Amino acid sequence: MAEDLPPAVRDKEAVSGQDGQQERRSNASPRRSSPDSPSRRPAGRPGKAAQGMGPADGRGGAFQRPIQHKPAFAAIDLGTNNCRLLIARPAGENFVVIDAFSRVVRLGEGLAQTNRLSQTAMDRALGALQVCADKLRRRNVHLARSVATEACRRAENGPEFIERVHAETGIRLDIISAKEEARLAVLGCHLLLEAGDGPAMIFDIGGGSTELVLVDSEGGQVPRIRDWQSVPWGVVSLTETCGHEPEDQVGRAARYEHMRSLVRGSLAPFAERIAGALEAHGSGPALRLLGTSGTVTTLASVHLDLPQYDRRAVDGLIVPATAMRAISSGLAAMTPEQRRAQPCIGRERSDLVVAGCAILETILDLWPANRLGVADRGIREGILRGLMSAEGAGERTRAALRRMKREAAQ
Repeated sequence: MAEDLPPAVRDKEAVSGQDGQQERRSNASPRRSSPDSPSRRPAGRPGKAAQGMGPADGRGGAFQRPIQHKPAFAAIDLGTNNCRLLIARPAGENFVVIDAFSRVVRLGEGLAQTNRLSQTAMDRALGALQVCADKLRRRNVHLARSVATEACRRAENGPEFIERVHAETGIRLDIISAKEEARLAVLGCHLLLEAGDGPAMIFDIGGGSTELVLVDSEGGQVPRIRDWQSVPWGVVSLTETCGHEPEDQVGRAARYEHMRSLVRGSLAPFAERIAGALEAHGSGPALRLLGTSGTVTTLASVHLDLPQYDRRAVDGLIVPATAMRAISSGLAAMTPEQRRAQPCIGRERSDLVVAGCAILETILDLWPANRLGVADRGIREGILRGLMSAEGAGERTRAALRRMKREAAQ
């Protein structure tokens, strides 16, 4: 069932921290189109206002000049691998991003073995959150919601870490459920679903888990969630569970197949559960797929042969599933050094991308769609839409009360 928006959560007393790098900007342009080039959504992607994004969002050029009379809203997503921030101002029914930040913190490093967040990992995450706190203060953010996901859900010391974050940065992190994580991802990226009615699948390959959501979408409205599943396999958790990467190609292939087997076993009950709903609609196993994660955006960048990551070229792209499969199997067969040499992978993603490829290929095994939509947006955008919607509803209620008081006084 479709759900109401969560109540807004205010962050308290954000204090300054050391500046970090903003999400990488790029002037790279995608290669010219060819008969084999991936396509955009039918009739093109939404205009920038319709996407809820300005012409630049921290990775695609200079930020738009903020609209001074509009309040700023912020969303922080602390995941198993990354810490991300977006700050935006409302623009009609959408928003324009005025600041952004992203840093790989690997908060879940070692979690699969110890069930605890390590001191080193927590320190890395706190450093990134100090940067976020400073940006919240300098941007005079009106309302913010900050969430933590799978790593903090699973860790024995997750609640203690949340208290430490609040004490040292002023940011109050909310450890959200897997269901809420899935709902926010849908809210943030559903505009990029290919046109069509009936069932579609939105999935988010994270650091510690993967969320899949079966939705009904009609006419660009927020889709109705029909069913969902979260499995404890993300790029970090799956990589650590399967151990170090073998040096020989035969060993790498066996490790990759083991990864796919683990994911397949976790996803099989969900596939069986929704099979009836898909058959009843006449969809069969093939349906529209939309992926939101570093895995799908990285593979899309490799497909475009970009010299460096360019969000403008990737967000909203539609890629043939066969191409994503070929890239996945090719990356899995490479040595770590060969993957590091790939422009859009580099050192930070070279060891984790194999697990992401295994998860993606397994999803395509179970739901063999012809095309895959790519979204470089998700939880943060979903949070921002929720905050702005709730604030707008509150303002309309307050205005109605003021009007009633005036009429009663006349």
